[in-house]
Amino acid sequence: MKLKINATSLNGELKVPGDKSISHRSIMFGSLAEGETVITDFLRADDCLDTLKIFRQLGVPIHDDGHKITIEGQGMKGLKKPKEVLDVGNSGTTIRLLMGILAGQGFDVTLTGDSSIQKRPMNRVMLPLREMGVSVMGYESTEFPPIKLNENSDLKAIKYQLPVASAQVKSALLFAALQAEGETELIEKEKTRDHTEVMIKQFGGQIKVEGKKITLSGDQRFTGQKVNVPGDISSAAFFIVAGLIVPNSHIVLKNVGLSETRTGIIDVVKAMDGNISLTDVDELNDSGTITVTSSTLIGTEISGDIIPRLIDELPIIALLATQATGETIIKDAEELRVKETDRIQAVSDELTKMGANIVPTIDGMIIQGNTTLSGSRVTSYGDHRIGMMLQIAALLVKKDEVILDKSDAVSVSYPHFFDDLESLMK
Repeated sequence: MKLKINATSLNGELKVPGDKSISHRSIMFGSLAEGETVITDFLRADDCLDTLKIFRQLGVPIHDDGHKITIEGQGMKGLKKPKEVLDVGNSGTTIRLLMGILAGQGFDVTLTGDSSIQKRPMNRVMLPLREMGVSVMGYESTEFPPIKLNENSDLKAIKYQLPVASAQVKSALLFAALQAEGETELIEKEKTRDHTEVMIKQFGGQIKVEGKKITLSGDQRFTGQKVNVPGDISSAAFFIVAGLIVPNSHIVLKNVGLSETRTGIIDVVKAMDGNISLTDVDELNDSGTITVTSSTLIGTEISGDIIPRLIDELPIIALLATQATGETIIKDAEELRVKETDRIQAVSDELTKMGANIVPTIDGMIIQGNTTLSGSRVTSYGDHRIGMMLQIAALLVKKDEVILDKSDAVSVSYPHFFDDLESLMK
């Protein structure tokens, strides 16, 4: 695909698509609840639609009229054995959280996904599930999908310290703990996005969070709810960066989710002297309006406990750093190496093709700023966030073409991304 280049300004207002993490979980909680759940502003992108499809395969009546989704919840133990292998497509969230949900359902099931999913590590979920008494195994006794969970009716609570800062792992174990006998205690390495904890409470469950310690008892029941999905800050991030680095730009992003576990990018932009503001903040729904304008940026260090709060935004933040004055260092982000692709290597390789000065490290990148980007043939590696980042980078190219291979990966989280970008260029 030939990307848009040489943007002289970006101006306008957008409502970004619904939050991917919340959209996934709204289907899951609605299916496990008793009674009706109605979801509005659901993200109709490939990953979330795969989750919806799978819960239909698990016997949950789900109706989508194009405006809202209505779920007839089956209760915590009401899922049915599927007739076929469950294919999660490209969604790491779906496969990992499903492992926790299906751990206590009492039937055999196999989970698989695309070629990217089949390379992603699952021991981080399988090992603690085995401690809970679950019989779970990867392909040919490895930790990689397809994953088979065998019938289990004796799920036990555990005390477990998570070795990685991962909301997916935490959430999988919380779903398993909801079905286990006794009280489960989880201790996070660093605090990660808390959508699962918030939705447990929203659907009438009980959970206790004290700093990095989470305590949860089993044998809980949920009641159907109305869920309005705020805009995804991970999708908004591409336009936040575009508005900062393209000259003469002013972008307003409406109804963006502002959970404090997700707003690390806002803190980084402020640390880099970016012109960003929050207005119309709705504290009840954790959302608001983000406005950005073109800025003169400075390099910074991004590390430590902020990393889980912006892990998905690091590819586009790396691009931001190429346009700042001085050096930016990203570290403690080794989790990037086990995403849809090795995002540390992918970002470094593809932006280097375009003229950026980036040195990949074991757990991050060292990025020199004030670099001029030029045309090249680049690839998303089938990773939606790499693809969108490269289109924002292409806006800075003055001449020559930027050709993106595997551009269709963008539909995983933002089907109308290219159209929304074009609307800001008019």
